[in-house]
Amino acid sequence: MSESTQTPIAPSWQGGPWASGMVTVHGAPPVVPPPEKPRGDGPQRRKPQMKIFAGIAGAILAIGLTVILIVGLSSEGDPFGSKAAAPSEVRPPLARMCPAPTVPPSQAPVVPPGRLPPLTGERTTDSEAGISYRRYGAPWQPWNTTWRAGTLEVPYKVGQHFITEQYSLGTYHASILSAAVPAADNDAVTLNLECVGRQVAADVRAEYYPQPNRLEQLRDEMTMLGGRPAWLSEFRLHFQQPGLTVTNERSAVAIIDVGKPTAAVLYVSIPGTHKQFDHVIDEVLKSVRPL
Repeated sequence: MSESTQTPIAPSWQGGPWASGMVTVHGAPPVVPPPEKPRGDGPQRRKPQMKIFAGIAGAILAIGLTVILIVGLSSEGDPFGSKAAAPSEVRPPLARMCPAPTVPPSQAPVVPPGRLPPLTGERTTDSEAGISYRRYGAPWQPWNTTWRAGTLEVPYKVGQHFITEQYSLGTYHASILSAAVPAADNDAVTLNLECVGRQVAADVRAEYYPQPNRLEQLRDEMTMLGGRPAWLSEFRLHFQQPGLTVTNERSAVAIIDVGKPTAAVLYVSIPGTHKQFDHVIDEVLKSVRPL
């Protein structure tokens, strides 16, 4: 329906000439509806615009938060500040097995190298282990490899050896070997020599020789080597191995406190087929000197 300039007027109900019908009143100005308010940039129009802008901003914010949350969950696993997991155990095996004693064991005072009996002859020097000891001529030869032996993987890098026999599984050796093993935490000042010594000696027996074997213990005690505290385990092992001539071996394992978190290990082994070299064990132990 379209608008007209002729505007209807309300009807008179009774007793007049305008009882029915609709007429146009002449001479009176037409009734004009009030003008519509301009739709400019006033407050009434800005309200819907602000609602639209607020809705768009809210949607953008919600999308952004969702993206951040997804990235956080996928990359970190816990974006809400949970405590990090405790680090795994990083101490060396012997430091875990043999923590430093809370009360240092009673030991003889350390003897300065200058007060030790002088030594003559050639020396084997192990700067990493922190000791030197007697060196022998033929049939002994320099040890020129790294042998990580046993469960503790003591890394023997320095010393002497010679082959006493060959058999189906390889070669058998007489040996004078030394190594350094981490035996304490970095800030420890005292080694639990007895514990470390027993652990290394047990590893030697279990991993270096045919199984089963029988232990004949000769020494297992605290002592002094080169003026330094040491744990010395000396024994003879008896065993059988198909194809192997030797059935026993005399060995010594010395753990020496050289004043560092690492302990010096000195391992000497003389197969029973070469008992004429048994004296080497005592001589090497007496010849130990700290560097």
